[in-house]
Parts: sequence; structure tokens; C-alpha cells
Amino acid sequence: MTLSKTKRLLLGLTAVSGVATIYYENNVNRAQNSWTTNYTPSTFAKWDDNWDHRSPKFLQNTKGGKLSESDENKLNEQKEKKPRAFRHIILIRHGQYNLSGGCDSERILTKLGRLQAECTGKRLKELNLPYTEIIKSTMIRAQETGNIISDFLPKLPIENCDLLREGAPVPPEPPIGSWKPENYKFYQDGSRIEAAFRKYFHRADPDQEKDSYTILVCHANVIRYFVCRALQFPAEAWLRLSLNHASITWVSITPSGRCILRVLGDTGHMPPSYITSS
Repeated sequence: MTLSKTKRLLLGLTAVSGVATIYYENNVNRAQNSWTTNYTPSTFAKWDDNWDHRSPKFLQNTKGGKLSESDENKLNEQKEKKPRAFRHIILIRHGQYNLSGGCDSERILTKLGRLQAECTGKRLKELNLPYTEIIKSTMIRAQETGNIISDFLPKLPIENCDLLREGAPVPPEPPIGSWKPENYKFYQDGSRIEAAFRKYFHRADPDQEKDSYTILVCHANVIRYFVCRALQFPAEAWLRLSLNHASITWVSITPSGRCILRVLGDTGHMPPSYITSS
């Protein structure tokens, strides 16, 4: 076989080291860097620094027209006053509950669900973090789970929030055949769950001096949506994540607004026989 035939038949030779790939095209050798060195992220992968609309560098004149020297100085001071504290959001899914209940008041925790909540309450106590508050969805299974956790953290302030109730955030992608709520559910629930995200997920106020640790006791769909939104993943990916009952998910928001997923759906603090997801 001639050299020219060899070049026509050989489509490419990839270096074993992964450093370079050599292509034979028109009898001309061209070496290119591997994807790891010349990779350019897509526009959709770029991080939005002002995702919570609280980035100091994006502060603008909201009064319109030219500012007075005094107002301009105040605006510049606000831009220079940057957050210093972390906001930690610890998301707890409720424990296993009675699926046969006809309404929310009947969908109470099972015996196992209560044991799961006790394990999670004990785990949160053992972590001994300086928790700021515990906020519970107003659905009965989240209320019961939160109450059990509160027994282990008795001094922690408690609030209730309707925005954290379970629902259908957005139509999932890919579609799941076994999960098909009516379209009006997305329309009705989506804006509420998004409002909950905007309420609880944002960088610290510049006046916040210490790191905060907020516990949200809510639901699988809500938590999965929150995680996707916080990491700036497509919101439609929420149903690709799986969460066990009474699991711990931990998202940290840095002073610069970056979001870090520290834990997703952790149930390592439970005996294996306690772990369930549905």
C-alpha cells in the first residue's frame, strides 16, 4: 500500500497522551490542541453574576436623568459596599407519608416517616451549625417533619410558608410518561415555586455580618427545582434528580453570588432499612 493510500484511508490518529489529535486531510498534517485546552463554553454555560439582581456592580441609577453629585456618591458607595457573609440553605425533604390519603390533612407521616425525620433531626443537631431559623411548608407532612426536627433544635425560630408547598414547577425534559399533571398545574404552581426560590435564594445583604444557616423543610419537586435554578442548570432538568425521604440537601451562596451544592439528597445518617424515596 502506498503512502498516499494510507493517508486517504486513515481518518485520524489520536495521541495516547490526549494532548493532541492529528488529522490527515488532503495529504496535509494539522495538529490541534485537545478539547481540554481549547474548549470554549457555550453561551448557555456562562455564569450569570447578577442572577439574584443583587450584584453591586450592576447597581444603576433608578431615578432617571443625571444624578446630583450627592446621589452619585451614594450610588458609588452602594456599589463599593459588597456582601461579606455566606448564606447556607439546608433543604430537608419530608419523611415518608400516607400516599392513600384523599387530601393533605390525611397524608400524614407513616411510622417509618417519623423515624426518618428523627434521624435527620439528630443529624442536624450533631452537625452543630449555627442555624438561623427553620421554615416549613404548610403541608401536613412537612409540618410534622419540621416539628420532629425542631425537637432536636428547640431554640430555633420557626416560620411557615405557603410558597414552599409541593407542586409542578415546569414541564420536565425529557417528558416522563408516569408523571403527567394537567397543564394548568404548571401554570399555577410554577410561578409560586419560582417566587419561593427568589425569596430564599440570594446572596447576603451587605449589612449581614455573620454567615446564616436557614433550614427549609419542604418537598422533592420544590427542592429539585431549587437546585437546578441555583446552579443555573436548565429548570426543566429537575425531574432527572432523585431525593430520598427526610434527605439533606445543602446549597451555599457565597458573598460574590456563586452557588455551591455541598450535599444533594444525603441519607447516610439513616440505617439502610429506613431509606425510601416514594
